[in-house]
Amino acid sequence: MHPTSKKLLFVSAIILIGVFFFPLWNINLEAPQYPEGLGLRIWVNQITGLKENDLQNINGLNHYIGMKHIDPDDIPELKIMPFAIGFMIAFGLFNAIKGSRQTVLIWIILFVILGAIGLYDFYMWEYNYGHNLDPNAPIKIPGMTYQPPLIGSKQLLNINAISLPSISAFIILVSVGLAFTALVIDRKKNKG
Repeated sequence: MHPTSKKLLFVSAIILIGVFFFPLWNINLEAPQYPEGLGLRIWVNQITGLKENDLQNINGLNHYIGMKHIDPDDIPELKIMPFAIGFMIAFGLFNAIKGSRQTVLIWIILFVILGAIGLYDFYMWEYNYGHNLDPNAPIKIPGMTYQPPLIGSKQLLNINAISLPSISAFIILVSVGLAFTALVIDRKKNKG
């Protein structure tokens, strides 16, 4: 690999450390009864509220309509994702030191596959969360489901749910973009 490409790969791997310090995804809820809004922050290893009691308040609202309680300890992906990101950092550093175009391409493809699996898994979590309702819930509206959107906003009764990627998702995109740029630079430098 060309030295410039190796530097880009090094930066690409190192910035992934930031994924441990910023949320991956935000889900915000806007409702008349909560003028300041409620929010969830999904991190690589935890789920927190935007504000101190938001997760507790969301779980309280969910109880009335029969949605499951959000308990981060019950979500196995939050235990797996830190290891997956750690592996991707290590593989990226390997590519920066000894990698070839083929191993860098494998790294990029692996990231794309992991990202697609992650989005699908998140969609399925949201689907189950919003569709598998407790039949004994205090409030029942026939035919109503409460699945938040994967990306974008959706009106759920009097609550507007807004779901968007957060800082860590953009860190991952930048990392993959830098790795792809490193491949392009290496190919041009070796042709010229």
